[in-house]
Amino acid sequence: MVQADHISVTHGNLTVDVPRRLFKGRECTLDEAAAEPFRRIVQARYPWVSDNSMDVLLKKARMEMIRVRDEETKGRDHSMNLASEGRLDEAIEHMKLHLELDPDDADSWYALGDLLCKAGRGMEGYKAYNRGRKCFRSCQKGEPPR
Repeated sequence: MVQADHISVTHGNLTVDVPRRLFKGRECTLDEAAAEPFRRIVQARYPWVSDNSMDVLLKKARMEMIRVRDEETKGRDHSMNLASEGRLDEAIEHMKLHLELDPDDADSWYALGDLLCKAGRGMEGYKAYNRGRKCFRSCQKGEPPR
């Protein structure tokens, strides 16, 4: 659940709103320097929360942040992360899955085109670019995409 600039995370019976600013970049890596004051605040408020519990809570928060970012970017962030790890086939499949949910998303069609071209599948990539361009033009004209 997203609440303003926070990610709600549950650990045991404790639910904590973790600030989104604790995570950096598309990979949502934890900024340890920014997380330290947050750790102290949580542990001062809930003295039974151990350092290990905080590590688990922040790990869960990172996973939730990745899920939320993927939802917000319609799969583009996670697909780009997979591609940067050399997992192009998985990135392409992830992008296609999101396009099944929102086939009128021009940005995602362009992202799919990029991934397909990187994978050496230029003709499919160009078709994806064209589909994105049609979605964009339809959106500009206020028409439903074809």
